[in-house]
Amino acid sequence: MAKVLVTGATGFIAGHVIHQLLEAGHEVRGTARSASRETPLNTILSDYAGSPLHIDIVEADLNSDAGWAEAVEGMDYVQHLASPFLAVMPKDHDELIRPARDGALRVLKASKAAGVKRVVMTSSMAAIAYGWGDARPNPLTEEHWSNPDDMKDNTAYTRSKTIAEKAAWDYMAGEGAGMELSVINPSAVLGPAMSADVSTSLQIITQLMTGKAPASPRVGFCVVDVRDVADAHVKAMTVPEAAGERFLASGRFMWMSEVADVLREKFPDYQKKLPKGELPDWLLKVLTLVNPPLKAVVPELGRERHCSNEKARRVLGWTPRTEEEAIIESAQTLIDLNVV
Repeated sequence: MAKVLVTGATGFIAGHVIHQLLEAGHEVRGTARSASRETPLNTILSDYAGSPLHIDIVEADLNSDAGWAEAVEGMDYVQHLASPFLAVMPKDHDELIRPARDGALRVLKASKAAGVKRVVMTSSMAAIAYGWGDARPNPLTEEHWSNPDDMKDNTAYTRSKTIAEKAAWDYMAGEGAGMELSVINPSAVLGPAMSADVSTSLQIITQLMTGKAPASPRVGFCVVDVRDVADAHVKAMTVPEAAGERFLASGRFMWMSEVADVLREKFPDYQKKLPKGELPDWLLKVLTLVNPPLKAVVPELGRERHCSNEKARRVLGWTPRTEEEAIIESAQTLIDLNVV
């Protein structure tokens, strides 16, 4: 079995990657911005697994060189999941772009120096599906790249993912030669939460189930279960053909109103809180004044971004769960954890 570093170990996807790596018998180390997260994280992992689990945490921040050499020392593989994600988009895009890009390069350089065999990096569908305007391909594939210069069809987050991933591939084409890189590009990640410290991506479900939206905004996204995203990361670590490749981890496109319908059918007790009908675009823009997280939704109004997961299925042998299962598991854990 291998020694694996998971950066950003306290994150939503990272928790599931760690769980699956430990289940497979690998030795896992994590990074977090504070080493004090070690005990709470191990408690969360153990509670989720139903048996005692333990990983060591090394303190390392995307904005600093400190800690990264120690973190990667002796590792066979690195799963680089740490990346900034803010619920409210900053006015200065560099607040997200700089740590995403520079952090990825720090991890890659430290990994190369430590003799790591392969890095698996979490990027996003955001690095593929944005900045196309009306010329957006259908479906989008790993051959496509977002255009971060089109400010009408991007947020600080989508730009940060594109710029960081491109910087990683550029590094691999030069200094990084000899080490391997695989990249996972997930769409909207739903599925079971491990703790009440809920991921930003699960805000989709919490917004719907807590009555924050009187009607469904005219937005949609491709849905994927966090357990399947983790599975793609673990497979991309060791499948020989995954070296030098990027993989869309994505399911089918669903409108927010369709997600609400799935929840309505499965959780009748939440009928009154779940939105009915469609929210006019102008009203959503007004609501951003009192509900700032909704600002990230504005570029999505009326836009369909369909993705193909054929490559992940073919190369990785990846078989994702249904979108409905991801939605239902999200909601059930949020209820169990008293979040909604």
